Amino acid sequence: MRGEVIRRVRGGIAALVLVGLVVAPWVVDDYTTSILARTLALALVGVSVALLTGVAGMPTLGQTAPYAAGAYACAVVGSRVSDVGVVQLVVAAAAGALLAALTVPLVVHARGVIVLMITLAIGELVVIVLGRWRSVTGGTDGLAGIPAVRPFWGLPALADDQARYLYALAVVATLVGAVLVLLRTRAGLVLRAGRDDETRLRASGHRVALHLSGAHIAAGAIAGAAGSLLVVAQQYISPADFGFDTSALLLLGVVIGGTASVGGALVGAALVIAVRDWLFGVLPGHAPLVLGALFVATVYLLPTGVNRARGRLRPPGVPALQANPPAAPDQATVAELRR
Repeated sequence: MRGEVIRRVRGGIAALVLVGLVVAPWVVDDYTTSILARTLALALVGVSVALLTGVAGMPTLGQTAPYAAGAYACAVVGSRVSDVGVVQLVVAAAAGALLAALTVPLVVHARGVIVLMITLAIGELVVIVLGRWRSVTGGTDGLAGIPAVRPFWGLPALADDQARYLYALAVVATLVGAVLVLLRTRAGLVLRAGRDDETRLRASGHRVALHLSGAHIAAGAIAGAAGSLLVVAQQYISPADFGFDTSALLLLGVVIGGTASVGGALVGAALVIAVRDWLFGVLPGHAPLVLGALFVATVYLLPTGVNRARGRLRPPGVPALQANPPAAPDQATVAELRR
């Protein structure tokens, strides 16, 4: 009974948040609406970071690499081939997935800090390539004048900030829903079990590397799709959009929101981007200090993240996801995998 009440409360809160996001363009000014659209793009990259870091147990600082691949693929297609949003979204997701697939041998067999260093190196190499491949990427000047996107064939182009924001919101809602469904499948359970005790899962006959490869490629596709949303929101991209500071902010947002929570990743990324974009104008030169203080406060006060801070309200029998996961999979996961 208590669990049912909590689920209804959470569902009501989620519905209110969604309604608030839908009506936001008519409440705030155009500048804030454009910031919200870019925030949605980065929040979607944060979901891919949470999928790898919290669910699969592979911490990453390199999701800006497929993010950049998707953004530039979308920009090139939008400028030279098609201005249809669905086409650009598919191409961007495919570009992100392809880049992730190419880096699978480097990532899935490493663990811990080594994964962080490898993914960071991949992200930085991609930024260097983008800055020097002037014939395609425009070099450090970036690509400007990208035509406005049409969501589907026959529809008008998204000509204002409100329309672009609502398009980004629809895409993010669809992809986040798909990720939540995926995490409830057997594949999601296997990823969690591997994160908790990889040796035990491997001994039971599961191909851990194959599942991690699938998660890495899926996360790359999500980040690539987020890149297309950045192009829609800005109609301009440059290598500066995908530097180390963006990678660090994304990981910071996921840690703040709760590494094992998709919803927490969205909340954390939105909070970090809001602090960065608004405080840079209000407190020039002090926004990094505020971000650092926010991170330290979160680690000490909410070690499991904002989304997991309400552990007292959790229904009986449902274990909380800790910042440092237990040494073995929980019994519900083991029982489901045995079936």
